[in-house]
Amino acid sequence: MLDHPTFVVGDVHGHRDELAAALRDADLVDSADNWAGADAHLWFLGDFVDRGPDGVGAIDLVRKLQRQAPSAGGAVESLLGNHEILLLGTYFFGDTPIPVEAAGGGGRSFARSWAINGGQLSDQEALTDEHIEWLVTRPLVALAADHLLVHSDTLEYLDWGDTIEEINATVHDVLAGDELAEWWDVWCRMTSRFAFRGPDGGDAAEEMLSQLGGERIVHGHSVIADQVGVHPVELDAPHLYADGRVLGIDAGLFVGGPCLVVELPYEPEEPDESAR
Repeated sequence: MLDHPTFVVGDVHGHRDELAAALRDADLVDSADNWAGADAHLWFLGDFVDRGPDGVGAIDLVRKLQRQAPSAGGAVESLLGNHEILLLGTYFFGDTPIPVEAAGGGGRSFARSWAINGGQLSDQEALTDEHIEWLVTRPLVALAADHLLVHSDTLEYLDWGDTIEEINATVHDVLAGDELAEWWDVWCRMTSRFAFRGPDGGDAAEEMLSQLGGERIVHGHSVIADQVGVHPVELDAPHLYADGRVLGIDAGLFVGGPCLVVELPYEPEEPDESAR
């Protein structure tokens, strides 16, 4: 039994108001979008920005809740997603060409990739020094309620270190510097996906869990609908797969899916036999 309820939220992608509504439905915020979750712990798995109208507004909401929650005994934390890397890379490096040897070819830049991937000029214009300092200090990996929390469903995290602490420190060192090729490498690694799909997915998950800890991996990044073959509007629950070792929680908010607020540990509902 956990000492406190623990919740996770996946990719928001600029849909600040939908996020607030989902948190209200989960009784984690009140009608004024202030913390109402008592001693609950709430984790966001990154990708606040791009593709939607108010990514920085979503960040501001999370930062406000992070300030408010401790006075009630709660906590709000966030991981860094690949779209935050893209937003920051565009802010710092703009159209500067990525070195050919780092990009695997010419013609690439953070600004170009940001635009292709749904970058919103309003987010760039709203960024402040406080936003940037907050973002670059977010962890990439965390352990909460015996769950390994990551943004991307990839094993690439393991190339940055043998422990959660090493992985976070390695990437924080990159983000504290101005080496364009190293920033681009972080972006590229975090865009990879689907490491836990298919018949070997459980083995891949076990590799990551045995290295970093936890009983189950929780990730965003890859839209559940793409994995289960339905339209996002049909989704109402996260996706448990890879022999039960992995939980995907990105329901595709930016393409019409719900904003899932998932309490851990998650177990799927039993089928209603009477409905057959």
